[in-house]
Amino acid sequence: MKKILVSALEPSANLHLEPVLKLIDDYEIKGIFDEKFGKPLYSSSDFSIMGFFDVFLKIKKAKKAITQMSKLSLKCDKVLLIDSPAFNLPLAKAIKKINPNIEIIYYILPKVWAWKEKRVAKVEKYCDKLASIFPFENKFYHKSIYVGNPLLDEIKIYKSKVTNYGATAFLPGSRKSEIKSLISIYKKVAKEIKGKKILVIPKHFSNKEIKELYGDIDNFTVKKDTMQALNESDFAFICSGTATLEAAIIGVPFILVYKAKKIDYLIAKRFVKLKYVGLANIILDFEGLNPLHKEFIQDEVTKDNLLKIYKSCDKEEFFMQSKKLKKILKHGSALEVVRLLSD
Repeated sequence: MKKILVSALEPSANLHLEPVLKLIDDYEIKGIFDEKFGKPLYSSSDFSIMGFFDVFLKIKKAKKAITQMSKLSLKCDKVLLIDSPAFNLPLAKAIKKINPNIEIIYYILPKVWAWKEKRVAKVEKYCDKLASIFPFENKFYHKSIYVGNPLLDEIKIYKSKVTNYGATAFLPGSRKSEIKSLISIYKKVAKEIKGKKILVIPKHFSNKEIKELYGDIDNFTVKKDTMQALNESDFAFICSGTATLEAAIIGVPFILVYKAKKIDYLIAKRFVKLKYVGLANIILDFEGLNPLHKEFIQDEVTKDNLLKIYKSCDKEEFFMQSKKLKKILKHGSALEVVRLLSD
């Protein structure tokens, strides 16, 4: 039986880990992951940040976990790191120091194409196989292997044509700050739109949190399954994030919207070196193709701007571009990651 040391701190990392575990045979995982996969050294939830003071406690726990994980690697055959470079790069370094011959696979690489390009040297120094989920990442990493994109494993339903269900989806994000900055604008836009209005709310929110964050949402149909909501909709307004790429792959025309605190935006603008914010647009731009969707950032996020694009959107053109995007991404990534683990 193959023993694999796994480091999956984020909910998204565990989401992408699941299809890999379904395909691999005769294995045992150790390390940091969701408890639904077995008995971890630490549960991923142990590293979620609940407040400013909590950051200091988590740093102390992270240092202890890195020491324990590096020692645990001596009992394993391979290491699988998923995303979270702030934790996983120091972990890779610690493992190679104590166990230099073990193979480390990094799945979902640090986004050096957005910022911190110097991380390339660290990743390639301490990791043996670099499993990339975007085709353009080989322009930055010298030894990355494109394994496909995990969303093509996880999305089961795609639109075969432009739909007219009479429904519009509103996704104000998963972080409380994102929701607070967008929900009032979404409500104004929703009043001007006919048909069913679907509001996507994160699954983990309590009723109390929903009431505090969203206020009166009686005019919306609430759903907690993002992919289901997108599949039932003809158009969507989406806060920047993975959901924009999900919508692009499913084939739902949408507008990306994002409002951050002014200081956070200014810092990001200084360091992030990209023409676009949305992953679909970034992927197409690297291919020399036109953007798929409109992006409204900060003060551009107004009711009038959103309604103007909503009314003028060429849905057929969007659908054709969406098909090009799927061809670029090719296939899911789980099977290729399993092959890397099995070699």
